[in-house]
Amino acid sequence: MTAPLRPRLVLVGPPGAGKTTVGKVLARRLGVGFTDVDALIVERAGKPIADMFLHDGEDAFRALEREVVADALDTVDGVLALGGGSVLAPQTRAALRGHRVVLLTVGLADGLRRTGMSGARPLLAGVNPRATFKALLDARAPLYREVATVEVDTGRRSANQVVRAVLLALGEIPPDTPEPPADPANPLDVPTPHESTLLPHPVRATED
Repeated sequence: MTAPLRPRLVLVGPPGAGKTTVGKVLARRLGVGFTDVDALIVERAGKPIADMFLHDGEDAFRALEREVVADALDTVDGVLALGGGSVLAPQTRAALRGHRVVLLTVGLADGLRRTGMSGARPLLAGVNPRATFKALLDARAPLYREVATVEVDTGRRSANQVVRAVLLALGEIPPDTPEPPADPANPLDVPTPHESTLLPHPVRATED
């Protein structure tokens, strides 16, 4: 009987931490595939996550999320990015034991800028998104750290700089590996100012 596949790396972190963008670059660097749990949920449900929250409620969404994460941890190979709220489930935190889990962190101001408070993130669409996001970060931080193997701050870093920090933290590259020169034409390679979106949108990201 063939053993189930196990992700090489699992990414966790709050909204705006760059899990999808960084995950895609990490997968390319490691020569493996990339899978986004949110995309799997949308595919299985047949509708956007915002619609699930609106029409089915958060409890129904979280139940489906738990199922999809459990399946992905058993069947997906490569780099797996979990949704920001996946760690809320004790079953998911227990299932992450034994996996290499990378926590990508983001500060309050940077997270707000990166998410843009779009309708695609229903938990952040309230009347006071700053207070909502701060409460979310405060509540989830211990849960992220409970499951994390390593923690990497994404603030004021380009996607490629974050990926290099992850690989160094995991021992995937030697500590004396020189940092390659930045390519100003590649958005994955250029740290953007603190006042703007820090990581490029994954749809617009160019290959490096």
